[in-house]
Amino acid sequence: MNTRYENARADYAALGVDTEAALAALSSKAISMHCWQGDDVRGFEGTGSLDGGIQTTGNYPGAARTPDELMADIDKALSLIPGKHRLNLHASYAIFADGEQVDRDKIEPKHFAPWVEFARARGMGIDFNPTCFSHPKASGATLSSNDESIRRFWIDHCIACIRIAEYFADELGTPSLVNIWIPDGMKDTPADRYAPRARFAASLDEILACGYDKSKVYVSLESKVFGIGLESYTVGSAEFCLSYSASRGLVPLMDNGHYHPTEVVSDKLPSMYLFYPTVALHVTRGVRWDSDHVVRLDDETMEIAREIVRCNALDRTLIGLDFFDASINRVAAWVIGMRNMEKALLIALLTPNKKLAALQEAGDGTALLAAQEDLKAAPWGAVWSEYCRRSGVPTDSEWMAEVLAYEKDVLAKRG
Repeated sequence: MNTRYENARADYAALGVDTEAALAALSSKAISMHCWQGDDVRGFEGTGSLDGGIQTTGNYPGAARTPDELMADIDKALSLIPGKHRLNLHASYAIFADGEQVDRDKIEPKHFAPWVEFARARGMGIDFNPTCFSHPKASGATLSSNDESIRRFWIDHCIACIRIAEYFADELGTPSLVNIWIPDGMKDTPADRYAPRARFAASLDEILACGYDKSKVYVSLESKVFGIGLESYTVGSAEFCLSYSASRGLVPLMDNGHYHPTEVVSDKLPSMYLFYPTVALHVTRGVRWDSDHVVRLDDETMEIAREIVRCNALDRTLIGLDFFDASINRVAAWVIGMRNMEKALLIALLTPNKKLAALQEAGDGTALLAAQEDLKAAPWGAVWSEYCRRSGVPTDSEWMAEVLAYEKDVLAKRG
């Protein structure tokens, strides 16, 4: 018997919280782990450069260079993360055989067959993203371009991605989220904000008109306030993306690095749940800007998790992570971020939300504040350790040793 866990279970029972129910809920929630942390968003097209307001900093040794290396690193990370999860791919991670190379508007399901076999063997679903950046035809604008041939290219790319997502869903038996984000915008003050957004809307309408099974493919639209080189204006603003999603029945995707630093996604979520049946998240950590730092167990991560749980929206929220840090061990970055997201959800699930809400409704701000502060010392760590034990993964004091051994035996030999 795990005495530490049993003591924590009794403490939570006194608060009216069932730790077994919390663990069951957590174990049923899959988080989509992003492949691009493992290779600094390079993909397998051979370009090796980033643009579109995206920047990876650092040169820590051991970045994955091939599909096999990336899959091995993903496997190592998953072995240290409790629970069953999903894989999130970008289109630039197509795997071409026998020297074949096709442009992004011509990618097909066969180019992702190795990923399907990888996911199938591990009982994972796959989510997918068109890659509308780091490409010669993304140097100006993509889906909002005034060049019809450029727009046509990116429309065809997104349609190809929807077809690939349908393939994922058919092969793996679970729906696939296709998230569209574009880097279109301007460095300085624009003369016309309307026309590019009108073209973006027309492009999206054409993409959606391709016809797809909405029970298998969930299309989401992601906004952004600014990017490097796009400081003054982005076509896909929050107002555009939320309005378009609402009008076309899409899933809004909220990236908590994509808003003004004084805005928080946690405050937006309850409003979103009132009007959207499903909400998608890219959980990240911005430091002064959308810098995509590794997710920490910080106030906003925990508050996002609390809103998901207390709004009874765990089943309505598609959670993915989105960060890329090349300054530290990349496998460790995955493990830290994924475990922290799970910890945040566990803390939320161990919170007596109905009791706290009753204090708010009664207007008893004093008791509410006291109860919220007292909960910070609740023994959630013992429950987390029990979750790791049941999942067959190392606890917080153990997993880093495995990463260091993997770095020595595998990553350090990549040159």
